[in-house]
Amino acid sequence: MPHQPERHFSDRIGWLRASVLGANDGVVSTASLVVGVAAAQTARADVLLAGIAGLVAGAMSMAAGEYVSVSSQADTEKADLAREALELATDPDFELEELAKIYEARGLDPALAAQVAEQLMAHDALGAHARDELGLAEEHRARPMQAAFASAATFTVGAAMPLLLFLVAPSSRIIPIVSVGSLIFLAILGGIAARAGGASMLLGAGRVTFWGALAMGLTAAIGAMFGPVV
Repeated sequence: MPHQPERHFSDRIGWLRASVLGANDGVVSTASLVVGVAAAQTARADVLLAGIAGLVAGAMSMAAGEYVSVSSQADTEKADLAREALELATDPDFELEELAKIYEARGLDPALAAQVAEQLMAHDALGAHARDELGLAEEHRARPMQAAFASAATFTVGAAMPLLLFLVAPSSRIIPIVSVGSLIFLAILGGIAARAGGASMLLGAGRVTFWGALAMGLTAAIGAMFGPVV
């Protein structure tokens, strides 16, 4: 019976990083914004407006930031591949020797390394050099639109959570309900992300919860301190 292709946690790194970053930032920034504005004794409608504005601005900022960042990475990869293609066209013998040396460094004897390099270059010379010389595996290639969409979508989902808590919380309990509820969301998010990446769920939950609590605490302190003055 044929085996199914083996899946690795590293196969998820592209979308996982963008998704976790987006959702985490959505919860932390929006919850902190709501808590900070509420701590300034602001009217409930104004707190909601600030939260919604933060959601929209944050989602677009995440999408733009991821797109620009990953596009720069993609441009670098394309430039490296173009240069490698030129070198293969102008000096294939040197490139064959270079690939063989890479395999020798990984433990193959010189004769076998040369044979492997020759066969791989005959099959797909650019692909072999991209993978083994440049370290560009297809599953890890930069995908700007995927990263931008994942970040914006997960930021929106994350930001909606504290806003929903705000809507159901009585005016006198906005800060504790949004704070505690958002920390629970963060702990769950951190645990799921760690599990998907093959890491400790407890560690993943703990680190995002710590930074989320710190962000909300600081913004609440600033809102309470400067709100009456403004």
